[in-house]
Amino acid sequence: MQTVSHQGRETAYEVFDRGGDGAPVLCVHGSGGTRAVWKSQARLGDERPVVALDLAGHGESDDVDADPGYETLAAYADDVVAVADATDARVLCGNSLGGAVVLHCLLERDDDLAVDGAVYAGTGAKLAVLEDLRDWLADDFERAVDWLHDPGRLFADPEPDLVELSKTAMLHCGQRIVERDFLTSHTFDVRDRLGEIATPGRAIVGENDALTPPRYHDYLASELGDCDVAIVEEAAHLAMLERPDGFNAALADFCERIDETE
Repeated sequence: MQTVSHQGRETAYEVFDRGGDGAPVLCVHGSGGTRAVWKSQARLGDERPVVALDLAGHGESDDVDADPGYETLAAYADDVVAVADATDARVLCGNSLGGAVVLHCLLERDDDLAVDGAVYAGTGAKLAVLEDLRDWLADDFERAVDWLHDPGRLFADPEPDLVELSKTAMLHCGQRIVERDFLTSHTFDVRDRLGEIATPGRAIVGENDALTPPRYHDYLASELGDCDVAIVEEAAHLAMLERPDGFNAALADFCERIDETE
């Protein structure tokens, strides 16, 4: 694990690099996650450096005093910009809330980045959260965590160890951080600004993702200037964990396209 200092705090990140010379990719987790959700993308380290960070208040990163919504989104973008600069990342890959952070970076922080491509994984231009889930996050946190990990939500049909990995990370983040994440997602809506993004992109989605379904990704592809869609079969919202071979193939194919343009 490494850290970078910025805005008076430390952001933790990990680099998987086994000598590949492709464009480095920086992976950004979603609500209540940590860099551990990208553990299977370490397999791509033979081709290119793969970097995974902990957003503020998650994993090993210092927290930030930010209200849910734009303020939190901007703070998370600070984390991404700092780690991207420290690792020379050329491709950003964000899952769920992490995808919102990537979109925010491209819209608001493009001058601070040297990014050639973006991957939107299990995410969307608008990320409304069910009212029941928002209520449980405020008043019955364990129920919210259990609901998210029921079959058909974060995972379609996962191995028990994957469920345990995801649950443990979410519980460790704690109610305050996870609720902040989901409330930030709930306020996120950049549908009217997608035309401003010229960065080449790919939207990767599990075919059984009910939280951010394939139509969200079709919308991204239709509204962004240069974006296509890749479907990961037999996967739901956390396709990178549940079906890493399919996810990695889609990610590697896109990154190879970016390599060719450099």
